[in-house]
Amino acid sequence: MPTLSKKIDFAIIMSVKNANPNGDPLNGNRPRTDYEGLGEMTDVSLKRKVRDRMMERYVELKNKNDGSEEGQAVFVQSDDRKYDDAKSLKARAEAALGKDLGGAETVKKACKAWIDVRAFGQLFAFKSDKKGKKKEDGESEGDTGISIGIRGPVSIQSAFSIEPVSISSTQITKSVNAEETKDGKRSSDTMGMKHRVDSGIYVTFGSMNPQLAERTEFSDNDAEVIKAILPKLFENDESSARPSGSMAVKKVIWWEHNCKSGQYSSAKVHQTLKVNPDGSIEPIKDKLNGLNPEEIDGF
Repeated sequence: MPTLSKKIDFAIIMSVKNANPNGDPLNGNRPRTDYEGLGEMTDVSLKRKVRDRMMERYVELKNKNDGSEEGQAVFVQSDDRKYDDAKSLKARAEAALGKDLGGAETVKKACKAWIDVRAFGQLFAFKSDKKGKKKEDGESEGDTGISIGIRGPVSIQSAFSIEPVSISSTQITKSVNAEETKDGKRSSDTMGMKHRVDSGIYVTFGSMNPQLAERTEFSDNDAEVIKAILPKLFENDESSARPSGSMAVKKVIWWEHNCKSGQYSSAKVHQTLKVNPDGSIEPIKDKLNGLNPEEIDGF
């Protein structure tokens, strides 16, 4: 199948209301903010949501039982959503690629098997089950594991809010102890805090590089899969921190260039997007000669 034929840039405009879009575990799980008070969602958290939607799509395709799921599996599966029995990434890799991992053949097989590897790339860094041989002086040769880096063509930036966000914190308690206490009183773990962003509009940008796509065999069809996923990024993503409907994609902006090298730099393309505090955007058509974006409403 031909690889990505044109450079693509995209942007996602998201709304948050009374939700914690991305908690910081080093700060009591408070919503992430920068030094200017702008709310932040890391690129890692956004790619996790893309992968989760890919996983749901794969299960739907597999249930059709027509072979359409081939090459659409996801390698980096979250433990609470995974659809196989692998207990680690190493186990999943060995089950699909064999135990002798390494070299160009492993890269080719990995890219063919998993859509997220073709898109985002992957670092296969696993320790060997075999111990290193000892040298004459008694020292070990060290770990004999593997380290294979695959650079993917799809990049997603961290998302930041248009304006500084207001964070509310609420003290919460559990009605029962997790463990028995000597005096029969409540244990310390019954107390806790919940944090939320009252409201905010977040924006992230991304791009797809045809030159890197040639290495992973990321295709136009793969790009269309991601294009269909982005408007429904938060569907089936509900949790206590993100109640149903509290987070939504308002709009996806999709710039498809007419060549592999791109008509304009990604920086120049992204700078044409001006988002207002209410989530609306200023007109962006005809700002770049010959490159007009497609505006896709959120799901």
